[in-house]
Amino acid sequence: MPYDGEYFTVSVFLVFCNRIVGILFALTMIATTGEQLLNTAPLWKYFTISVSSVAASTCQYDALKYVSFPVQMLLKSFKMIPVMLWSIAISGKRYSLRDWAIAVAMTLGVTEFLLTGTISSKRKTENSGYGLLLLVAFMCLDGFTSTFQEKLFAEHKTSKFNQMFYVNLGSALVSFCSMILSGTLQSALNFCWWHPFLIRDTAYLSVSAVSGQWFILSQVKDYGALAYAATMNVRQVVSILLSYATFGHVLSSLQVTGLAVVFAALFYKSFIGITGHKEEKRTLLRGPTGEAVAKAKQSTAGP
Repeated sequence: MPYDGEYFTVSVFLVFCNRIVGILFALTMIATTGEQLLNTAPLWKYFTISVSSVAASTCQYDALKYVSFPVQMLLKSFKMIPVMLWSIAISGKRYSLRDWAIAVAMTLGVTEFLLTGTISSKRKTENSGYGLLLLVAFMCLDGFTSTFQEKLFAEHKTSKFNQMFYVNLGSALVSFCSMILSGTLQSALNFCWWHPFLIRDTAYLSVSAVSGQWFILSQVKDYGALAYAATMNVRQVVSILLSYATFGHVLSSLQVTGLAVVFAALFYKSFIGITGHKEEKRTLLRGPTGEAVAKAKQSTAGP
């Protein structure tokens, strides 16, 4: 949306503001929980995540100048394949044929959505192809970021807020230096001076982004990854529908079909995860302890 007829264009400035709020939040939580502040993994590993995170976020924000928000949300579903490929390359993971089938189904649904209707942003820009290239770059970079973060948790036993602090600190430095080198810092500050509503909106964006990180961490810790995955699937549906209601995007019938394919694959993946989790619990109950408990019940139950 324009500010007095002018558009704000410095996406890295938004990333910088998000990271500053993230640093303050992480420091507050470290002080509250009593976690250590010293880095538990080599600094270069935090810095690697920071660079990829800043690049991914910048591509994500820039893409919204050229494509609509629903397109961006759908392509995040397509991110499964880059994440799987990075996991194979970095951590040596293996995936079943069903996992690949779900990823391909989501990819086909997203492709149909992109090719059968309008995908451009409400801002008057015509180069939606460039926006798609930015989103492809975002998916590759973000897939690397999350995979490398998981590797740090596994290899160095980093705490969530310790990693959050150092990654955000590195990201703030990278984004700040990027604005200095590109000469965009002064123009961003001037825009804030002449259009103070941007400061308000940037604050909303930063606080909501960091709050989202907090709720994600809390949900995974207290309710598990399955509940988080199901929540994210619902979030994608609600976000896309709200975007269409708010900005008046028009869907073609084939785009509706593409959406249905993507959402069906998403919820099927959640269903498989839930049923698999229940089966794992039943398997554990059949172990030595479970069998001993069953025999004890039978011996005391009588004929």
